[in-house]
Amino acid sequence: MVVLDTDHVSFLERAGSPEGQRLRARLNATRVGEAATTVISYEEQLRGWLTSLAKAKSMAHQITAYKRLRSQLENYCQIVVLEFEESAATIFQRLQKAKLRVGTLDLKIAAITLAHDATLLTRNLADFRRVPNLKFEDWTV
Repeated sequence: MVVLDTDHVSFLERAGSPEGQRLRARLNATRVGEAATTVISYEEQLRGWLTSLAKAKSMAHQITAYKRLRSQLENYCQIVVLEFEESAATIFQRLQKAKLRVGTLDLKIAAITLAHDATLLTRNLADFRRVPNLKFEDWTV
């Protein structure tokens, strides 16, 4: 199983970009159900769009922000979204105690990925390489 980090989900949303095209081509070669993302990535993106919506000054900007918010919802309905369950929470707490200098949300994504014995797809190699035993790759290159 591969788990898409938030940055890879964002590239899928911009399918016209070269990175998005490379990612989509590799994902199309995987078996159905073998690609997922996390509820943490959903949280990160949702916070971003809600902030954008709150800052929208004109009605035109609000309309655009709501369209993007709905598009995000539709995208997440098309992929398996892994939960932050007890096993991931236990791993997360262990990683926190190790003081790895990795952000909280990234540690939660790593914990979910480790709990599923999966490979994380990310461009954030600098942070995630600090997480012991985490398998990761960048499919946008």
